[in-house]
Amino acid sequence: MPDSTPTGPIPRVRFAPSPTGFLHVGSARTFIFNWLYARHNHGTMILRIDDTDVERNTDASVQSIFEGLRWLGLDWDEEYRQSERLALHRRQAEAIFARGLAYRDFTPAHSTGNGQQSSVQGAWLCNPGMRELSREESDRRAAAGEPFALRYRVPRGEGRALRFRDGVYGEQSKAADEVEDFALLRSDAMPTYHLASCVDDADLRISHIIRGQDHLTNTFKHLLIYEGLGAEAPLFAHLPLLVAPDGSKLSKRKHGPVVSVTTYRDAGFLPDGFVNFLCLLGWSPKNDIELLNYGKLVDAFTLEGVNRSNAVVNFTEQDPFDPKAVWLNAEHIRSLPVDLLSGMIRPFLVKAGFDPAPEKIAAVTPLIRERIKLLRDAVSAADFFFVNQLAPYDPVELIPKNGDADLARRVLETAERILTTTAFDHDSLNKALREAATSLGLKAGPMFQPIRVAVCGRKNAPPLFETMVVLGSHVCLERIRKAIGSLHQ
Repeated sequence: MPDSTPTGPIPRVRFAPSPTGFLHVGSARTFIFNWLYARHNHGTMILRIDDTDVERNTDASVQSIFEGLRWLGLDWDEEYRQSERLALHRRQAEAIFARGLAYRDFTPAHSTGNGQQSSVQGAWLCNPGMRELSREESDRRAAAGEPFALRYRVPRGEGRALRFRDGVYGEQSKAADEVEDFALLRSDAMPTYHLASCVDDADLRISHIIRGQDHLTNTFKHLLIYEGLGAEAPLFAHLPLLVAPDGSKLSKRKHGPVVSVTTYRDAGFLPDGFVNFLCLLGWSPKNDIELLNYGKLVDAFTLEGVNRSNAVVNFTEQDPFDPKAVWLNAEHIRSLPVDLLSGMIRPFLVKAGFDPAPEKIAAVTPLIRERIKLLRDAVSAADFFFVNQLAPYDPVELIPKNGDADLARRVLETAERILTTTAFDHDSLNKALREAATSLGLKAGPMFQPIRVAVCGRKNAPPLFETMVVLGSHVCLERIRKAIGSLHQ
């Protein structure tokens, strides 16, 4: 594995999303890996919005990117918009042209020109008629207003190899003769992705480019552009792709909301849990510990830990979330202080139609913290704490195993009598109800099940005595009396 530890100036890395939709989970991972590399090496993190594709870019997409990044809780040190740098892109294209490293191509769009084409194994490489056009003829046609694209004059017939050492995939090489004369400026004078990206990276002194493996083949063209700019090429590290269970690349078009960062946020993932999950897709710490907060991630992250194999995000049509992502999120939830977690839970309760007081949520949170995997689970785990009337349930649920309705009724009537005079704190409830079980000749299970179902409306609920304390005596007694009535029907 190549050594990617910086030995020169402090690293400057960038995340350069194109605002053509919501923030993709793969893009989020690219941002995170850049951020971790910068913070691990005390470098600079740059956010550059690559918004020169005016036909596809939207303000809504720009806001979606910012919204997603802010939710991740990771910062950046400098911010730029590529659309504000067009003059620089064009100046540098003209400079490359002036050095004889580019030429004007007057071939009309959607045309194959005059048939004089150069190709390798069927791939278009250049139009020799345009490439060999004299400078005088080129200047005359441009001065006459004839539209043209500006193409890089890739060296041909020299046996030259384009090489770079990738921080993940090692030595890479491609013959220059196999690279097409790619465009720097389109016929409308707008810069292409290749030109704008390289010009900005050189101007912003980017030292390391960490991006998806699908950009690896672009790097050979970029090496030529840096050469044309007279700039030193950055170090490159390409990340394995995120793929669906069937092996296809995660796609906004094909997989929809499942690849959107906001889908995870809205379902109740913690930023810490989500970042932890994304980091383990294609990267492994040396000690193989999986539960990592931001500080531990920064300490552990190196490019040497990045894998070469694509990473699978396991989801199904029924469940959009990878089980490992859910498990990690649950672990992060359990590590949160109660006051912080209760504040995170409240928006989900409010969205579900509840309006609980903060102190009530704070009392409920310790009871459900071990029972929820996503923040939204708080609604189903704790709804009975916040309703005036329980949702209807089958009275059969009140009957203990190997018991009958008469036993359930006797348990509840005994509980009602005892609870009217018992202090509502954990120890008092525990003592009184266990003594009642003994008096009825019952073990704790058959005694507590009817009470739990009566006060919670379900068998599966948080610890009984703590739950009763939070509900209070009035609510518990009212629900127990209603349960007794249901057994008489």
